[in-house]
Amino acid sequence: MTPLLRLESITKDFYDTVVLQDVSFSVGKGEIVALAGENGAGKTTLMHILFGMPDIAGTGGYGGAVYIDGVKALYKTPEDALAAGIGMVHQEFSLIPGFNAAENILLGREPVKQNIACELFGERVATLRRDVMRQKAGSAIGRLGVNIAPETPVSLMSVAHKQFTEIAREIGRENARLLVMDEPTAVLTESEAEILLSSLKRLAVEEGIGIIFISHRLHEVVKIADRIVVLRDGRVIKDVQNEGVSVRDIAGWMVGRNMDESAKRNEGRRLPDEAILEVEHLRVDMPGEPVRDVSFSVRRGEIFGIGALAGQGKLGIPNGIMGLYAAEGLVRFDGEEWTRFDPQKAQKSGAAFVSEDRRGIGLLLDETLEWNITFGAMQIKGDYLLPLAGGLVRLRDEKAMRKAAERYIDALAIKCAGSRQLAKELSGGNQQKVCLARAFALSPKLLFVSEPTRGIDVGAKKIVLDTLRKVNADGVTIVMVSSELEELRSICDRIAIVSEGKIAGILPPSAPVERFGLLMSGETE
Repeated sequence: MTPLLRLESITKDFYDTVVLQDVSFSVGKGEIVALAGENGAGKTTLMHILFGMPDIAGTGGYGGAVYIDGVKALYKTPEDALAAGIGMVHQEFSLIPGFNAAENILLGREPVKQNIACELFGERVATLRRDVMRQKAGSAIGRLGVNIAPETPVSLMSVAHKQFTEIAREIGRENARLLVMDEPTAVLTESEAEILLSSLKRLAVEEGIGIIFISHRLHEVVKIADRIVVLRDGRVIKDVQNEGVSVRDIAGWMVGRNMDESAKRNEGRRLPDEAILEVEHLRVDMPGEPVRDVSFSVRRGEIFGIGALAGQGKLGIPNGIMGLYAAEGLVRFDGEEWTRFDPQKAQKSGAAFVSEDRRGIGLLLDETLEWNITFGAMQIKGDYLLPLAGGLVRLRDEKAMRKAAERYIDALAIKCAGSRQLAKELSGGNQQKVCLARAFALSPKLLFVSEPTRGIDVGAKKIVLDTLRKVNADGVTIVMVSSELEELRSICDRIAIVSEGKIAGILPPSAPVERFGLLMSGETE
């Protein structure tokens, strides 16, 4: 039987760095193929080729061929791929905040009603059929098994609802036959992810839609996939039916070495009683992650974890303290009281922040890695500047910038073509590492890291967590916000669970999982 999609001998390089080498695999109608691999293995580049993304054509194109239903296809733009029935849900959101769910789902395909003015001015003055839009959007959302009103503005949605809206937009297309899901559950809770996985399985079985599922949550790969394709260093290492395959098998294929699935740290560390950070009655107005009344303290030298389900307020805590969203309350940091929250003031006081929004806040996408890594330290501390004319003029110290960037590239194993490569050209996981390097370059006393391993594979996750441990051992206090409870338990000294914008309780990492679960469900200590 002719497969729905066949990729044959795909090869691609960026600036003399080969990222894909002779990659071949297929996807049948109604088949779910999981594509696994470390960050930098080539997964996203491969999907960009399939979807006709401009970064492919703009860098010399690719070798090999793509076949749809046995016919060779060359998509020069995403519009070409969409017209062929290929939809893609990217790691980063692409919704329009000022539009509601229905307007985003039907964007570019809005049903219209002709009026007399159309005869003079054309289709651009036709009237939108809002009733039909609501019906079609509601139908697409319903196929995912979630409850989102079509009239809900995207700006008021939780992160999870934004993700479901993105997916509804793709399956809502009448000709949808192949869906590419790039980390679709990265921002979802376990229960939300279960709903999505069930919906995808139903779309494949009942509607014959082929699905390429990319995820670093390997237990989801094992649960949903019919077949598993593993990329390593741009090559297909494994292409196997999902029969008797374990998470450990996939992790081993991905990294090519034995590796523990969860990092472990010694318990019972002796820490001083002195608090470096005290937070009292913090309130933060962050859409989808409001903080209603949070108080806690962090000991000097501690790794303090903050966990919660999506939308409960955990992300709002560091964003509010660092001044990225309107906040009120009292913060004492290293003996200094803050009642006004400002990003520059916080950084000058010795605090740094790695945001969960790496593309929107964490990176200068069109700049080099050298600039991304050193810019913060240059702006806040005056590092990497050469004084001239008695200090009246200061120029960038390009040599020092390059040396610092190369040091962090080596320490964090950032896969790149060199320190002068543009940040936008890296995979999502490697971009995350650049965000960490930028924060480390500030030499902070206190480091907030929010979802530091979101969208990162098992190998890169270990590197990031080990690096955070090393930085902590060197004297940096860390406040780590994560949706992954086991990740928090593997690295933190204490873990605060947030529920409905308040701290439900603070537990040691050795506490039974059931206690964490009760706190997340709304119980309090």
